Amino acid sequence: MNTQELIITWATPVFFLLIGIELLVAKLRGRDAYASNDAINSIGLGAISQLVAVFAKLLTIGIYAWCAGHLALFRLSADSVAVWIGALLAYDFCYYWLHRMGHEVNILWAAHVVHHQSERYNLSTALRQTGSGVLLGWVFYLPLAILGVPVQVFVVVALIDLLYQFWVHTEQIGRLDWFDRVFCSPSNHRAHHAVNDRYLDRNYGGILILWDRLFGSFVEEDDADPPVYGTRSPLRSWNPLWANAEVYWRTAQDAWHARRWRDKLLVWLKPPGWRPADVAARFPKPDFAMPTERYDPPVSAPLKGYVLLQFALLLGMVTQFLGITELVGLPTLLLYAIWLVLGISVLGALMEGRRWAWWAEGARVLVLAVSPLASGRWFGVAHLDVRIALAFALVFGASALALPWLRRATPLPALPA
Repeated sequence: MNTQELIITWATPVFFLLIGIELLVAKLRGRDAYASNDAINSIGLGAISQLVAVFAKLLTIGIYAWCAGHLALFRLSADSVAVWIGALLAYDFCYYWLHRMGHEVNILWAAHVVHHQSERYNLSTALRQTGSGVLLGWVFYLPLAILGVPVQVFVVVALIDLLYQFWVHTEQIGRLDWFDRVFCSPSNHRAHHAVNDRYLDRNYGGILILWDRLFGSFVEEDDADPPVYGTRSPLRSWNPLWANAEVYWRTAQDAWHARRWRDKLLVWLKPPGWRPADVAARFPKPDFAMPTERYDPPVSAPLKGYVLLQFALLLGMVTQFLGITELVGLPTLLLYAIWLVLGISVLGALMEGRRWAWWAEGARVLVLAVSPLASGRWFGVAHLDVRIALAFALVFGASALALPWLRRATPLPALPA
């Protein structure tokens, strides 16, 4: 486990503690801040982004390290406080432009959209991260490598910038006076996540909101126009794979249908929502209307409890995955990651009421109950303690036995094909 993964792993319990505090504060205030299905979807997407990051080190760190070693104009010292401060400011400046382009260039929006899909705004939304941002996002930070910012400094300031942004995803903190004028704050970032006309595509700053003030993208939150969250093309799904793929797929469809080769390229480079005239005419889409209700398919209380339990167990497995990344081979890691992603996806399908999800979940928990006990192995563990194998058998065997009862307790009308 590298330094970045280690810090995120240790920070995760703090994230969940703060989520618990936010939930309690909201309850005491009589506010409806959380829905379990939305929170599971957001946190699950964050877990998937961490799984992807393990395999994307070549892009996120490797290319940066090569450029810093071969193309740097200066040799900056990691022992200098000035270098650290300058690197953090420079990183935040680069982040501003990555974030802004993520709203202005469709192929970048296809990755960033994941973070905006939640129709609620709470600390779990902060954990909702893309799995495909690593494909192009690294390009925006190469200026730091050219300037000679050491790799270890880059990794840490990137983590600081990321961790800072966690706390601003809340409705429980109001205006902060002078702080709102200088820094990205809950008020400023609420406006960023809103689909209201006055707020759309504003407030991109990660730590500093000064970049927005400097480059004309700042807007102040207005109590007379409360933010409405989500995207202008609502996801309406708890499927994390579709959440990551939706905009790519829709754009690829428009590119395929476009008659002009120029438009086939432009559809990726133009702002989100732009469509070639011939495609828009043949395949019209309804105009955007402000949403009046959130996506929230009904889930019985017993099923909700079951999904929460299984999701907690999956998060434990994700933590174990991150702990073995330096100890096992790539094929094992890849197989484990696929297993975890499929598990999160099946739970999402259960929350949507998909009929096939019951069979998929039954197969999943049966494999988890039988395989460790029968083989004496687990991903990254060659000789599994028999007590752990028995625990797997008991917990997931009981889960398999509970599924038929849960299925009977779930109303049939909530189960689309």
